[in-house]
Amino acid sequence: MNEEDKKFAKFIKIAVISIVSLVLIFGAFGIVKAGDRGVKTRFGAVVGTVDEGLYIKIPFIEQVKKMDIKVQKDEVEANAASKDLQTVSSKLAINYNLSPDYTANIYKTVGIDYKSRLVDPAVQESVKAVTAKYTAEELITKRELVRDEIKALLSAKMLPYGVIISQVNITNFDFSQSFNQAIEAKVTAEQSALAAKNKLEQVKFEAEQRITTAKGEAEAIKIQAQAIQNQGGAEYVNLKWVEKWNGQLPSTTLGSNIPMININK
Repeated sequence: MNEEDKKFAKFIKIAVISIVSLVLIFGAFGIVKAGDRGVKTRFGAVVGTVDEGLYIKIPFIEQVKKMDIKVQKDEVEANAASKDLQTVSSKLAINYNLSPDYTANIYKTVGIDYKSRLVDPAVQESVKAVTAKYTAEELITKRELVRDEIKALLSAKMLPYGVIISQVNITNFDFSQSFNQAIEAKVTAEQSALAAKNKLEQVKFEAEQRITTAKGEAEAIKIQAQAIQNQGGAEYVNLKWVEKWNGQLPSTTLGSNIPMININK
């Protein structure tokens, strides 16, 4: 081997050692981003967890799998049957997150895709179980109570796995077309009955007003008649006639003892 071959072989050797060294150096370090947790495995077996920030591992022997522990939002559609056997289609918005203390156990028992394996089936089961306790109409009128029961049941199912359910919202309830038509007809009938009731109340009020007015007028007449009697009866009437007389003689007169006559004749 000549001198040039020796130099080339030496260069190759140095290059290989440098590359291997760089791989070992960079392969021994890593970073876990904020909101993640790392699960450290050695030859595939879970040996611990890694907090956010810089970490060190044994190259080619140890690996760090990152798992998201931030609050995640998921929209889930679920079909169920109500207590009165109405088909109910629900749409829910769910906020949840993985507890940092359970990342290693979840990775070991379920894997990274715990949402599709744990959360989604639990949501479906919880919605079906709670929906079956209420009639279709109650699902509408007691929406908040239904939501709270779904959250409580779902939280109980997820707690052993370290999945924290922070919020559940029912964004939509949808029923069959026949049920929607029945509800619409019921609302229309209730509105018509309420309008008829209001009309009846108005008529009764107006009648009561008329009765009150008539009673008032009758009482006024009674008081006036009593006053006339107290003032001397006929003399009082004559006095009032004189007070109102305009100076002209009437064409006829009417009295208790004098028949009506025509004065002009």
